[in-house]
Amino acid sequence: MKIGHLVESLDPRGVAAALADLAEACPAAGYDVVVVALAPSGETAALSRLERAGATPVELTVAPWDPRAALRVVAALREHDVDLVHTHGARPDVVGSAAAARLRVPAVSTLHHIHSQPADRADRLRRTAKTLARRRFMTRTIATSLLQRDWYHRVAGSTAGLSVVPDGAADPGQGTAEERARFRRGLAVEENEVVAVSVAPMRRGQGQDMLLDAIAEIPADEPLTVVLGGDGPLRPWLESRVASDDALSGRVAFRRSADPVELLRAADVQLHTTRHDTMPRMLVLGHGTGTPAVATRVGGIPEIVTRDTGALTAVDPSRIAEELVRTARDPELRARRGAAARARFLEHFEVSGWARQLGEVYRSALGFADAPSPAELDTPEPAVRP
Repeated sequence: MKIGHLVESLDPRGVAAALADLAEACPAAGYDVVVVALAPSGETAALSRLERAGATPVELTVAPWDPRAALRVVAALREHDVDLVHTHGARPDVVGSAAAARLRVPAVSTLHHIHSQPADRADRLRRTAKTLARRRFMTRTIATSLLQRDWYHRVAGSTAGLSVVPDGAADPGQGTAEERARFRRGLAVEENEVVAVSVAPMRRGQGQDMLLDAIAEIPADEPLTVVLGGDGPLRPWLESRVASDDALSGRVAFRRSADPVELLRAADVQLHTTRHDTMPRMLVLGHGTGTPAVATRVGGIPEIVTRDTGALTAVDPSRIAEELVRTARDPELRARRGAAARARFLEHFEVSGWARQLGEVYRSALGFADAPSPAELDTPEPAVRP
């Protein structure tokens, strides 16, 4: 089988990173991938990773609302002789379903976001119409979390044609003592100091402002350093706030260009204090590195972090501060939760399992005789709450 994945761009901070992981595991699951991007990203990291993994990346330059978009995607997919189209995102869903119909091949779509709070009745109707169109034109829809399943069921009224398959990731591995020591030297922290790391993208809703509020409540003599990795539109504001506050500047460090996985391997605790999220990839990778988490109880995060692998808190700076201090003061708790996080990653999120589950979806959609039936792949309806 050859599967054509259609994405908006090969932005390494988007779905392309996950598809590069998938490309490494999919041959063992019986298929290969072609990744077609509607627009160039201007970056080469994801493209290079896809090529190294044996996938075929294709970057188009298709302007929004270009009426030729479907034809250009058809030409790219036909050139690589794909058997099935798998779309990721709003515009790829529209263009990909049209291209699949033209090629007469099945189309599968992954839900990467949910829209649980439409602005008004007209917005609600538009989103309902899109969901119903998805049911008509897509052979199967994939939700990455039970949260998405429940939202889909509320809008569509049924989970027929919907499978829940959480995105996986390549095993990031655990950090070594040498890596941790080198990281600590770079931060100039003491031997007994706890290092907590956040690698969530610095954009609206990801909660770094709330995290800084929480850090400001922690006693000054607590041996704790917090590292904010990554980048985003809010980074200049966050850096400015830390620089203007003596308590924060003595405890918070920024590592903009560092590899987030390397930061997680060297950390004692992972912080993910977002206000909303579906199934954050960085939190999954943190579990893979064996790093216990302190995270907010929102979106699909409770499907990653359990009481065994970390602490879930309310969206409240004081509660975040309490859990962070409690975790920092208890090395046995961190060790126990870190081991459980690593085990949970290997059981539920390691990429080979993800590749196998997607392979079953593809084989069913293509009508393989030994594949599961569509009904067998349907996720159970959510329980009705009184």
